[in-house]
Amino acid sequence: MTKVLQNRYEFAYLFDVENGNPNGDPDAGNMPRIDPETNYGIITDVCLKRKVRNFVEMAKDRKKPFDIYVQEKAILTVKQGEAYASDEIKNAEGGNKIAKARDWMCKNFFDIRTFGAVMSLKENNCGQVRGPVQMNFARSIEPVVPLEVTITRMAVATEKEAKSQEGDNRTMGKKNILPYGLYRAEGYISAHLAKQTGFSEEDLELLWQALINMFDHDRSAARGKMAARALVAFKHDSILGNAPAHTLLGRLKVVRVDAGDKPARAFSDYKVSLDETNLPKGITIEKKLWP
Repeated sequence: MTKVLQNRYEFAYLFDVENGNPNGDPDAGNMPRIDPETNYGIITDVCLKRKVRNFVEMAKDRKKPFDIYVQEKAILTVKQGEAYASDEIKNAEGGNKIAKARDWMCKNFFDIRTFGAVMSLKENNCGQVRGPVQMNFARSIEPVVPLEVTITRMAVATEKEAKSQEGDNRTMGKKNILPYGLYRAEGYISAHLAKQTGFSEEDLELLWQALINMFDHDRSAARGKMAARALVAFKHDSILGNAPAHTLLGRLKVVRVDAGDKPARAFSDYKVSLDETNLPKGITIEKKLWP
């Protein structure tokens, strides 16, 4: 592992979806999530973190120290049991075991070092970790209008179903999509918390790779065409930082090229600009992905 992160970061991230459902809401029939007051589309931080985890899992093949703690159908007490089976925890005494188990989990699981985790289960208690990397909900640049598209299935599941349809094997279904939506998410990386979890420069580079490439490894009929469009990081030359986050993130602007009366249907309908003038002292801009 490389050295622990020494610099605070904020980042802005643009991605889009075409004819797909980027984050269905199970409380609304799996329709794309929207703010009901404004019709702006929203995507949860949990959804984005899941895609980061999936990319890292593929890229590193679950090998430590880049294993993934929160996996589909994972039994968390079993994963935490790995810490208690290690020699350093076996030889620890009393309450010190929990602290050592927490450190072991941070050392071996990328998503715990990055996003944190609540591991204070009754069995194999590993405490809690507050992660240095946090993202807010992504929000669409403009209001979106979800569509419910009817689809048909030509086959049936059982002979009974085939007989009940009297020779017509077609059944009807629904598919929820957005014709197009450009989303913006913002994230924050605390060097102070990185010291506590061991989040390193190598981990940071892996995070950038995941954000840039994760949609290419998350294809499905439901999600349509999704792509990362821009990723801009604001680097502070200190642990505590040199400027307020909102003033830096506000330098990335997205506007319609020609609003008119037509809704956006492609990334080319927007203009992305970045104000790099008169930066606060100690701030540098890193364009990890730029259109």
